[in-house]
Amino acid sequence: MRQYYIYIMSNKKNGTIYVGVTNDLVRRVSEHKNGLVEGFTKKHALKNLVYFEPFDSIEGAIVREKQLKKWNRAWKMRLIQQTNMDWHDLFAEIVP
Repeated sequence: MRQYYIYIMSNKKNGTIYVGVTNDLVRRVSEHKNGLVEGFTKKHALKNLVYFEPFDSIEGAIVREKQLKKWNRAWKMRLIQQTNMDWHDLFAEIVP
């Protein structure tokens, strides 16, 4: 069964944040960390994975991503802090 993810990248605690969706979280976060993704995340040096949620369907992941993108910043920050109070980089937790 394939897994899909929504994820939030940041550059520091309480810093700039980006919400994305992927079917390969390790690969996608690695791309952000290595500056391989042109655009917003590269421009703002968003290299820390601070939050993620798994989904069994791409449809569910996309619905959640769109929901989070509509949220205001305070709500997103609260979501991150519920499971990652200090905004630690969670990449080490997902690397096999």
